[in-house]
Amino acid sequence: MKIDSTEFGSITIDGKTYDFDVVIRLSGEIVKRKKKLSKKIYGSSHTISKEEAKFVYEKGSERLILGTGQDDNVRLSKEAAEYFEKKGCKVIAQPTPEAIGTFNHSKKETVGLFHVTC
Repeated sequence: MKIDSTEFGSITIDGKTYDFDVVIRLSGEIVKRKKKLSKKIYGSSHTISKEEAKFVYEKGSERLILGTGQDDNVRLSKEAAEYFEKKGCKVIAQPTPEAIGTFNHSKKETVGLFHVTC
């Protein structure tokens, strides 16, 4: 699997364009991000809650590549950061255009969460 590109409002993976935030599973399955898990707590999808972190994390994940949006606005909450740390899953957070390159070159068991707007 390869992330081809991103622009404001979309991400293209293996030639298919998605117009929503995505989570990429260890298996390569692409699912829609469950922003509501964070939005109900923080009023915004720009702070990732522990509940959303639990949805994103998979047993065996060594790394999460977090695409923080075109303008680098998404952050982990303190609780989400602690959750990933407790699971031994290193988080690499970068603006989405940079994060796709990091994801494509990752050699470890990696999951991805990519915010496609701001």
